[in-house]
Amino acid sequence: MKDIQELHRLASPAPKPQSLAWDGATLWMGSRETKRIYALDPQTWTVRAEYAAPGTPYGMTAVGKELRVLCSETAEDNRIVRRLVPGTGFDATWQLPCPDDSGSQLSYDGQRLHVSQWYPKKVLRVSDDGKVERVITAPHGICGQVFVGPVLYLLTTDAEETTEYWLTRVDLPVGGEPVITDVARVPFQARGLAWDGTKFWTNHREQNQIVAFAPVT
Repeated sequence: MKDIQELHRLASPAPKPQSLAWDGATLWMGSRETKRIYALDPQTWTVRAEYAAPGTPYGMTAVGKELRVLCSETAEDNRIVRRLVPGTGFDATWQLPCPDDSGSQLSYDGQRLHVSQWYPKKVLRVSDDGKVERVITAPHGICGQVFVGPVLYLLTTDAEETTEYWLTRVDLPVGGEPVITDVARVPFQARGLAWDGTKFWTNHREQNQIVAFAPVT
Protein backbone atom coordinates (compact mmCIF):
# COMPACT_ATOMS: atom_id res chain seq x y z
CA MET A 1 0.00 0.00 0.00
CA LYS A 2 1.35 3.42 -0.95
CA ASP A 3 1.75 6.35 1.40
CA ILE A 4 -0.34 9.47 0.88
CA GLN A 5 1.25 12.12 -1.35
CA GLU A 6 1.86 15.18 0.79
CA LEU A 7 1.34 18.51 -0.97
CA HIS A 8 1.86 20.99 1.87
CA ARG A 9 3.03 20.77 5.48
CA LEU A 10 2.36 24.03 7.28
CA ALA A 11 2.80 25.35 10.79
CA SER A 12 -0.41 25.35 12.79
CA PRO A 13 -1.46 28.77 14.16
CA ALA A 14 -2.00 27.12 17.56
CA PRO A 15 -0.49 24.07 19.26
CA LYS A 16 -2.10 20.64 19.19
CA PRO A 17 -4.33 21.05 16.10
CA GLN A 18 -7.13 18.51 16.51
CA SER A 19 -10.24 19.12 14.37
CA LEU A 20 -10.59 20.37 10.78
CA ALA A 21 -13.41 21.50 8.50
CA TRP A 22 -13.73 23.19 5.11
CA ASP A 23 -16.71 25.46 4.38
CA GLY A 24 -16.03 26.21 0.71
CA ALA A 25 -13.60 29.09 1.25
CA THR A 26 -12.02 28.73 4.69
CA LEU A 27 -10.13 25.97 6.47
CA TRP A 28 -11.24 25.77 10.10
CA MET A 29 -9.03 24.24 12.78
CA GLY A 30 -9.79 23.48 16.43
CA SER A 31 -6.90 23.31 18.90
CA ARG A 32 -6.92 20.74 21.68
CA GLU A 33 -4.55 22.90 23.75
CA THR A 34 -6.08 26.39 23.43
CA LYS A 35 -9.68 25.17 23.09
CA ARG A 36 -10.24 27.72 20.33
CA ILE A 37 -11.47 27.52 16.73
CA TYR A 38 -9.39 29.27 14.03
CA ALA A 39 -10.51 30.39 10.57
CA LEU A 40 -7.54 30.03 8.20
CA ASP A 41 -7.13 31.71 4.83
CA PRO A 42 -5.67 28.87 2.73
CA GLN A 43 -3.93 31.28 0.32
CA THR A 44 -2.12 33.50 2.81
CA TRP A 45 -2.11 31.03 5.73
CA THR A 46 -3.29 33.73 8.10
CA VAL A 47 -5.98 33.63 10.79
CA ARG A 48 -9.13 35.49 9.74
CA ALA A 49 -11.02 34.95 12.99
CA GLU A 50 -10.99 32.82 16.13
CA TYR A 51 -13.55 31.75 18.70
CA ALA A 52 -13.32 30.26 22.18
CA ALA A 53 -14.99 26.84 22.22
CA PRO A 54 -17.14 25.68 25.17
CA GLY A 55 -14.80 22.72 25.62
CA THR A 56 -12.08 20.74 23.86
CA PRO A 57 -13.01 20.72 20.13
CA TYR A 58 -12.37 17.12 19.12
CA GLY A 59 -14.36 17.06 15.87
CA MET A 60 -15.78 19.59 13.45
CA THR A 61 -17.65 19.78 10.15
CA ALA A 62 -19.28 22.42 7.97
CA VAL A 63 -23.07 22.50 7.62
CA GLY A 64 -23.71 25.06 4.91
CA LYS A 65 -22.07 28.28 6.10
CA GLU A 66 -22.14 27.16 9.73
CA LEU A 67 -20.01 24.73 11.69
CA ARG A 68 -20.84 21.90 14.05
CA VAL A 69 -18.19 21.27 16.69
CA LEU A 70 -18.02 18.16 18.87
CA CYS A 71 -16.72 19.22 22.28
CA SER A 72 -15.72 17.58 25.53
CA GLU A 73 -17.06 20.00 28.11
CA THR A 74 -16.98 18.59 31.65
CA ALA A 75 -14.75 16.71 34.07
CA GLU A 76 -16.85 13.65 33.23
CA ASP A 77 -15.87 14.15 29.54
CA ASN A 78 -19.43 14.64 28.28
CA ARG A 79 -19.43 14.91 24.47
CA ILE A 80 -21.77 17.51 22.97
CA VAL A 81 -22.14 18.88 19.43
CA ARG A 82 -22.34 22.69 19.34
CA ARG A 83 -23.30 25.19 16.63
CA LEU A 84 -20.78 27.84 15.55
CA VAL A 85 -21.96 30.71 13.35
CA PRO A 86 -19.00 32.49 11.72
CA GLY A 87 -19.02 36.19 12.49
CA THR A 88 -21.19 35.62 15.56
CA GLY A 89 -19.73 32.76 17.58
CA PHE A 90 -21.14 29.76 19.38
CA ASP A 91 -24.90 29.56 19.81
CA ALA A 92 -25.50 29.01 23.52
CA THR A 93 -29.10 27.87 22.85
CA TRP A 94 -28.21 24.98 20.50
CA GLN A 95 -26.73 21.64 21.51
CA LEU A 96 -26.89 18.00 20.48
CA PRO A 97 -25.69 15.40 23.00
CA CYS A 98 -23.70 12.60 21.39
CA PRO A 99 -25.20 9.09 21.41
CA ASP A 100 -23.94 7.13 24.44
CA ASP A 101 -22.22 10.38 25.50
CA SER A 102 -19.38 9.31 23.20
CA GLY A 103 -17.83 10.69 20.04
CA SER A 104 -14.70 12.29 18.64
CA GLN A 105 -15.00 13.24 14.94
CA LEU A 106 -17.81 14.69 12.80
CA SER A 107 -18.82 14.72 9.16
CA TYR A 108 -21.90 15.84 7.23
CA ASP A 109 -23.35 14.11 4.17
CA GLY A 110 -25.54 17.03 3.10
CA GLN A 111 -28.48 15.83 5.18
CA ARG A 112 -27.26 14.30 8.41
CA LEU A 113 -24.38 14.54 10.86
CA HIS A 114 -22.17 11.50 11.36
CA VAL A 115 -20.52 11.02 14.75
CA SER A 116 -17.57 8.65 15.01
CA GLN A 117 -16.64 6.64 18.09
CA TRP A 118 -12.90 5.89 18.02
CA TYR A 119 -12.52 2.81 20.18
CA PRO A 120 -15.88 1.16 19.35
CA LYS A 121 -14.85 1.63 15.66
CA LYS A 122 -18.26 2.99 14.68
CA VAL A 123 -19.70 5.87 12.67
CA LEU A 124 -23.25 6.83 13.66
CA ARG A 125 -25.58 8.71 11.34
CA VAL A 126 -27.79 10.79 13.62
CA SER A 127 -31.08 12.62 13.12
CA ASP A 128 -31.60 16.29 13.97
CA ASP A 129 -32.71 15.26 17.47
CA GLY A 130 -29.73 12.96 18.02
CA LYS A 131 -31.31 9.57 17.34
CA VAL A 132 -29.10 6.97 15.68
CA GLU A 133 -30.36 6.17 12.18
CA ARG A 134 -27.49 4.01 10.92
CA VAL A 135 -24.36 2.36 12.33
CA ILE A 136 -21.28 1.84 10.15
CA THR A 137 -18.67 -0.49 11.66
CA ALA A 138 -15.10 0.31 10.65
CA PRO A 139 -12.15 -2.11 10.64
CA HIS A 140 -9.96 0.23 12.74
CA GLY A 141 -10.22 3.00 15.30
CA ILE A 142 -11.38 6.31 13.80
CA CYS A 143 -9.51 9.61 14.21
CA GLY A 144 -10.94 11.63 11.29
CA GLN A 145 -13.79 11.57 8.79
CA VAL A 146 -15.15 13.55 5.85
CA PHE A 147 -17.61 13.03 3.00
CA VAL A 148 -16.37 13.48 -0.56
CA GLY A 149 -19.62 13.40 -2.49
CA PRO A 150 -21.40 10.19 -1.49
CA VAL A 151 -18.19 8.52 -0.29
CA LEU A 152 -17.12 8.63 3.35
CA TYR A 153 -13.38 8.76 4.02
CA LEU A 154 -11.95 7.91 7.43
CA LEU A 155 -8.57 8.30 9.09
CA THR A 156 -7.98 5.10 11.00
CA THR A 157 -5.45 3.23 13.12
CA ASP A 158 -5.18 0.09 15.22
CA ALA A 159 -2.61 1.56 17.61
CA GLU A 160 -2.60 5.31 18.10
CA GLU A 161 0.90 5.42 19.61
CA THR A 162 2.43 4.06 16.36
CA THR A 163 2.74 5.64 12.90
CA GLU A 164 0.53 3.00 11.29
CA TYR A 165 -2.47 5.03 10.13
CA TRP A 166 -4.64 4.63 7.04
CA LEU A 167 -6.97 6.54 4.77
CA THR A 168 -10.02 4.28 4.62
CA ARG A 169 -12.72 4.60 1.97
CA VAL A 170 -16.33 3.72 2.80
CA ASP A 171 -18.74 3.31 -0.12
CA LEU A 172 -22.36 3.45 0.98
CA PRO A 173 -24.59 1.87 -1.68
CA VAL A 174 -28.28 2.63 -1.29
CA GLY A 175 -29.94 -0.35 0.34
CA GLY A 176 -26.68 -2.26 0.58
CA GLU A 177 -23.92 -2.92 3.05
CA PRO A 178 -20.94 -0.54 3.23
CA VAL A 179 -17.89 -1.48 1.17
CA ILE A 180 -14.80 -0.53 3.17
CA THR A 181 -11.25 -0.37 1.78
CA ASP A 182 -7.95 0.94 3.14
CA VAL A 183 -6.64 2.94 0.17
CA ALA A 184 -3.42 4.58 1.45
CA ARG A 185 -1.07 4.64 4.42
CA VAL A 186 -0.68 7.78 6.51
CA PRO A 187 2.85 7.57 8.01
CA PHE A 188 2.24 9.80 11.04
CA GLN A 189 -0.18 10.19 13.93
CA ALA A 190 -2.96 12.07 12.13
CA ARG A 191 -6.01 13.76 13.64
CA GLY A 192 -8.98 15.24 11.79
CA LEU A 193 -9.84 15.12 8.09
CA ALA A 194 -11.20 17.72 5.67
CA TRP A 195 -11.69 17.97 1.89
CA ASP A 196 -11.49 21.29 0.02
CA GLY A 197 -12.71 20.06 -3.36
CA THR A 198 -9.27 19.13 -4.71
CA LYS A 199 -7.25 17.78 -1.77
CA PHE A 200 -7.45 16.41 1.75
CA TRP A 201 -6.26 18.14 4.91
CA THR A 202 -5.26 16.55 8.22
CA ASN A 203 -3.28 17.43 11.35
CA HIS A 204 0.05 16.09 12.53
CA ARG A 205 -0.96 17.10 16.01
CA GLU A 206 2.20 16.28 17.95
CA GLN A 207 4.31 18.25 15.45
CA ASN A 208 1.90 21.23 15.51
CA GLN A 209 1.49 21.00 11.74
CA ILE A 210 -1.38 20.90 9.25
CA VAL A 211 -0.85 18.67 6.22
CA ALA A 212 -2.51 18.74 2.79
CA PHE A 213 -2.38 15.60 0.66
CA ALA A 214 -3.53 14.52 -2.78
CA PRO A 215 -6.66 12.51 -3.52
CA VAL A 216 -6.12 8.78 -3.74
CA THR A 217 -7.12 7.00 -6.94
